[in-house]
Amino acid sequence: MSALALIITFVILLILNVPIAIGLGVSSIAALLVSDLGFSMIPSNVYAATSKFALLAVPYFILAGNIMEKTGISAKLIRFAQSLVGHKRCGLALVCIIVSCFFAAISGSGPATVAALGLVIIPAMVEHGYRRNFSCSLMATSGAIGIIIPPSIVFVIFGCISGVSIGKLFIGGIIPGLVVGISLAIASLIATRKDALIKLPKATGKQRWDAFKDAFWGLLMPVIILGGIYGGIFTPTESAAVSAIYGLIVGLFIYRSIRIRDLYRILVDSLSQTAVVMFIMATACLFSWVMTVEGIATQAGEILTALSGGSQIKFLLILNILLLLAGCVLDGSSALYIFAPIFVPVGLQLGIDPVHLGVVATVNLAIGLVTPPVGVNLYVACGIGGISIKEMVKGMAPFLIASFVALLLITYIEPLSTFLPNFMAS
Repeated sequence: MSALALIITFVILLILNVPIAIGLGVSSIAALLVSDLGFSMIPSNVYAATSKFALLAVPYFILAGNIMEKTGISAKLIRFAQSLVGHKRCGLALVCIIVSCFFAAISGSGPATVAALGLVIIPAMVEHGYRRNFSCSLMATSGAIGIIIPPSIVFVIFGCISGVSIGKLFIGGIIPGLVVGISLAIASLIATRKDALIKLPKATGKQRWDAFKDAFWGLLMPVIILGGIYGGIFTPTESAAVSAIYGLIVGLFIYRSIRIRDLYRILVDSLSQTAVVMFIMATACLFSWVMTVEGIATQAGEILTALSGGSQIKFLLILNILLLLAGCVLDGSSALYIFAPIFVPVGLQLGIDPVHLGVVATVNLAIGLVTPPVGVNLYVACGIGGISIKEMVKGMAPFLIASFVALLLITYIEPLSTFLPNFMAS
C-alpha cells in the first residue's frame, strides 16, 4: 500500500506541475502515512543525505563557476575559439561547441554554461546568418556538455550515492564529453550546408596568441583541478575549494573584473543555488530511502535483471531508455537518487565498470537538460534568444539525433569512459 501511495502521489504531483523537490518530499510523506515506519527517520535521513564530506564540493564548484562567470572569462574563451575556427565554414557554431567544452571544465553545470555563453554567442550567430532557433538549440545542447566534462556536480552526486571514486568519474567524463561535442559539430555542418552564413575574418598568428594569453587563466583552471586530484595534492572535494579560491584570485588580482563589493552578490547567488540543489538532494534521498525499505528498489532491480536476461547489451539499452524518460521529467540529482540504487547493483552484477555506469547515466541526464517538459537548458536558451519553446524545438532535431548517436557510442564502447581512469591509475 505504501509503495502504491508513493508512486501515485508522485505521478499526480508531476502532472500538476509541482516542483520536483516538493513532489519527492510530499510523496515520501504520503507513503510513510500509510506505513508503519512513522516519521522518526526523516530527520536522520535528510541529515545523512546532506552531510557527506564529498558534497562540500557542490557549493564550492557553484561558487567557483559564479566567480569565473563574473570575471568575464566566457567572453575571453569565445574570443580565443573565434581566433582558431571562426573563419571556417560554420565557424561560429564550432565556436559555440568548443567554448562550451572549455566552460564546462569551469562551471560543472549545464544551465550555467548556457547562461554564461548564450548572451554572447546566440546574438553573434544570428547576426552572421544562423537561424535563431538553430542558434538557441545548439547553445542549449552544447551547454549540456557542462555536466559531462569535469568538474561535474552530477558526477559528485553519483559518486556519493554509489561509492565510486569521484576522481575517476571526473577523468572518465573527458573523452565522452568530447565525443558529444564532435557529434554536435558534425550535426551543425550538415544542418547548415544550405544556409548563407557569414564567415569571420581569419585571425593572424599574433591575434591568436593575444587571445590565448587573455584566456590563459581560465584555461588553466581545469588543469589545476584534475592535475591536483591525480597528482595526489588534494581530493576532489578539496579541489572544489581550490577552484573557488583560484577563481577569486583571477577575478580580483589578474583580470581585476571583480571588486570586493561584488563578492556579496556572488556569495548570495551561490548560496541560493546551493540551497536549491541540497533541498532536492534531501527530498530525493528520502524518496530513495522509502523505496528501499519498502522493497521497491529490490523488486525493480529484480525486474531489470529479468528483462536484461543477464546481457550487458540489453541492460544498457534498458538503462538508456529509462534514464532518457526520467530526464524528461526529473533533474539529474533526483533521477540519480531514485534510479542509481536500482541500476548500479544490477550493472555491477553483470560485470560493468562502475565508472562506465556513472558516465552513461550522466550523458543520459545531459540529454535530459534539452528534452521538454523539464529541460532547463531549453528555457535558459529561449529566454536569451527571445523565442518560444515550440519554435526552438523545431531546430532541435539534428542535435538530438547527434546526441543519441554519441550516447550509443559511449554506451557500447566502454573504453571511451574507462581508458583514461585506468591509464591514470596504472
